[in-house]
Amino acid sequence: MNGLFVFFLLIYLMTLITNLLICFLVLTDYNLHNPMYFFLANLAFLDMSYSSVTAPRMLFDLVTKSRSISIPACITQVFFYISLAVSEMFLLSAMSYDRYIAICHPLHYTLIMSRRVCIRLASLVWVVGWSLSLVHTLFLLRLSFCRTSSIHNFFCDLPHLYQITCTDPFINIVVVFVAGGGFGLGVILMTFIPYVYILRTILRIRSKTGKMKAFSTCTSHLTVVFIFYGSLIFIYLVPSSINMFNLNKLFSVISALINPLLNPLIYSLRNKDLMEALLRSYYHLRLFQASF
Repeated sequence: MNGLFVFFLLIYLMTLITNLLICFLVLTDYNLHNPMYFFLANLAFLDMSYSSVTAPRMLFDLVTKSRSISIPACITQVFFYISLAVSEMFLLSAMSYDRYIAICHPLHYTLIMSRRVCIRLASLVWVVGWSLSLVHTLFLLRLSFCRTSSIHNFFCDLPHLYQITCTDPFINIVVVFVAGGGFGLGVILMTFIPYVYILRTILRIRSKTGKMKAFSTCTSHLTVVFIFYGSLIFIYLVPSSINMFNLNKLFSVISALINPLLNPLIYSLRNKDLMEALLRSYYHLRLFQASF
């Protein structure tokens, strides 16, 4: 169990450090003051928060060997987990729109993706996430729970709470399908439809170098999108069974801990601007230390 604690602790610390570094670079480096990196900084902040909802409690349980959590604490964890997950879905959609404008309408990019538009899109992302989570949480409060029941996961989530309720969760499940299904399908379409137009625009570029350069600006985002949705599909859409519990827990950990660590690595390792900004920050730090 100590080995598991150290493993999760290292992942959590690396997640905080890498995402904080991206936020710092975007805030301090003038060359990164554009819509693409504005949304990337929001994604980094979301990933830090997303991981912080589950990791600290998981680490506490591993240290204390505690296997219990109060119902209010569980519902609170569900509220923040859902709000951040939904916010990330809509943020990835906003980033798709940003790439669409940058590639399909490059001459109007700065006009369309103005600072005001970016702030409004980011604000909408957070408002929608918190609002949808609040709806699910309010419906959770109508349920009563069997306190002796067990949750087969490292943290609380809606499906697990529905499994231990002593009240019929039919209304809650309907709300999940109506709100989650409607908004989920909408945000998935908003994420992937821009890439239809992006691909069509890239194919029209005659230069092979131009095609590769245009597509390279999208590969990091597409990689993050596929990893994020792949984890969610396995967790929520694959039928649960006794044989699938361990795999479900594994993908839950990947979604909650591994993905927030992978996202900054995917963006930074494939991004020349970020690496140059990191080198400039390191150079300025060395100059500052040398002045004392």
